[in-house]
Amino acid sequence: MQNLEWRQIATLTGKEFRDRMRNRWVLAVALVFTVFSLVITYFGGAQQGQVGLRSIEFTIASLVSLVIYLIPLIALLLGFDAIVGERERGSLDLLLSLPITRLELLLGKYLGLAAALTLSTVVGFALDAVLLFRQFGMAGLYHYVGFMLSSVLLGLAFLSLALLLSVVSHERTRASGLAIALWFGFVLVFDLLLLGLLVASGGEFGGQMLAYILLLNPADIFRILNVFSLDQMRSLYGLTSIVPPALANPWLMGGAMVAWITAPLAIATWRFRT
Repeated sequence: MQNLEWRQIATLTGKEFRDRMRNRWVLAVALVFTVFSLVITYFGGAQQGQVGLRSIEFTIASLVSLVIYLIPLIALLLGFDAIVGERERGSLDLLLSLPITRLELLLGKYLGLAAALTLSTVVGFALDAVLLFRQFGMAGLYHYVGFMLSSVLLGLAFLSLALLLSVVSHERTRASGLAIALWFGFVLVFDLLLLGLLVASGGEFGGQMLAYILLLNPADIFRILNVFSLDQMRSLYGLTSIVPPALANPWLMGGAMVAWITAPLAIATWRFRT
């Protein structure tokens, strides 16, 4: 196995991160998260005739849906042209002519984009964290920090998928189309198909195996991870009868999310080398 030049990787990481900061991408995404999280936190219970901070469980339950829709889309749009964009601009050959390996280039790109995505996510949810701390103290902040961490992991998983698409695609337009299709597939279509099969079979489809099929979708892993973090959320989502206790272990689900981060990145590395 070749030795990695971490100085080269750090240089590429810094350049990629500075590019995102320079075009104010991080600021824009953080602002979107801040506005949406505050609106959902304060007005999420308007249909029940309540406005304002209600409970940490209700706040996290409301924000889970926001994260599942927004963060995968943002991560895919952020990373889909990381490699194919360089190839179309003709700068990829120039980069590879430098004393740097393909693996170092890929890791530098990924880590720079991951740093930008992580910073925008944490900053975007930070104001909500302050408000929850003032209202519920350290107990509420503890659960909210766990929610923020799982949100970052979800973004990194979809960023890995975006980088894989960027490596295997030869045109930027094709990569963007695949990114949108991937978002529809994981965020919208996957659960609808499972629900349709469950209803069509009268509840006989899959049995307990249905819960393990959810592990094939990082968005569902994120949902289960947060649903089982709080007792009231388990009953709120009604998943206690579907998801077996074995999947209630946050370390197991966190490991599954890490697998979704590393596996696409490993495949992208192998494909980029060939």
